[in-house]
Amino acid sequence: MRRHSSGYDILFFAAILATLISLAPSLAHLFELPRKMELGRSAYFTVQQIYAGWDLFGIAILAQFLLLVLLAVRSAREYYVFRPVLVALLLLVVAQALFWGFTFPANTATSNWTVVPTGWRALRHEWEYSHAAGALCQLLGLCALIWALFARVRAAGR
Repeated sequence: MRRHSSGYDILFFAAILATLISLAPSLAHLFELPRKMELGRSAYFTVQQIYAGWDLFGIAILAQFLLLVLLAVRSAREYYVFRPVLVALLLLVVAQALFWGFTFPANTATSNWTVVPTGWRALRHEWEYSHAAGALCQLLGLCALIWALFARVRAAGR
């Protein structure tokens, strides 16, 4: 039976925890989407103000990224663990590309939803659907990370 160091266990735990914390606001956006798309302009802009301060979740996302990189480096010789960890890392990168490519520009164009520009509905679509796609990437990334943990446990039992 193979034994892994407690440091490896802690790294896996921390990566999963950071991924879960990062996933929470993404899932909130995903679950809110159907109702928010029904809102008129005034109600939508009012609701958007609840997200003030959510940029602090960026700390969790940065921690998630760093922990996944460390986990990928640590598991590089264990392909059965490394591959799903790499998938989780790549899905986080895709989620961030969606955020910076679509969500952030919509935030900028609306001054964080305090200014109503011409074409605000198109910006709302970009904002909402990029968050939804990012949430799905984050969720699939968590699944990949759990798969990596299962693979590690199976290999340790051999």
